[in-house]
Amino acid sequence: MSAEGEELAGWARMLADGTRATVCLALLDGRAWTATELAKLAKVSRPTISEHLNLLVGGGLLTEVRQGRHRYVKLAGPDTAELIEGLAALAPRRTQVANSLSAVSKRDAFARARTCYDHLAGKLGVALADAMTERGLIDWSDGIALTPEGQAWLENLGVKVEVRRGRPPLRSCLDVTERRPHLAGAVGAALCSHALQEGWVSHIPGGRALKVNGAVQAFGLSSGV
Repeated sequence: MSAEGEELAGWARMLADGTRATVCLALLDGRAWTATELAKLAKVSRPTISEHLNLLVGGGLLTEVRQGRHRYVKLAGPDTAELIEGLAALAPRRTQVANSLSAVSKRDAFARARTCYDHLAGKLGVALADAMTERGLIDWSDGIALTPEGQAWLENLGVKVEVRRGRPPLRSCLDVTERRPHLAGAVGAALCSHALQEGWVSHIPGGRALKVNGAVQAFGLSSGV
């Protein structure tokens, strides 16, 4: 086996564990979590979660944030988040039976609209990508790119795109529930941030789900969300 193969296999083994996979999925909300919070979520002891977190940090999937005596962990960056979401989307679907009205509402809200790290996902995110494609704001002919019309549209809306070294302006991310692409990259992050600031979407406490207050329509696009 080549050195590259060894490295890839070792990296894949980090996610080949239910607890570590659960941690990474939870961190798709873009927040920094404490070990105690993640232990409760994964239903394991504090020493056990610490072992898993040390492995994930050492492997480069997570990074540590220290504040005084407190230790937080978060995903290493948007590329890691998009990889986790993409892997989850490729996993075989299991039919989940919701046994209460609350569970049904939570499941439907998650599928309708949510954050994927720092960009919009779910039916909302996919609908936004579709609407921008139909309007000629993005071009998929050679990968994915913002068109001149798309750039002008962002400027007219007042959407500020933060260009960061190492992050592409625009990329697609396979949606875990829709199994179709939503928008990631710097543009995807800027659209999500703008929608939150304008109140077109708002966070639903307790997870990544978002309440839709007319987001796509507010962007000047049509949608069935």
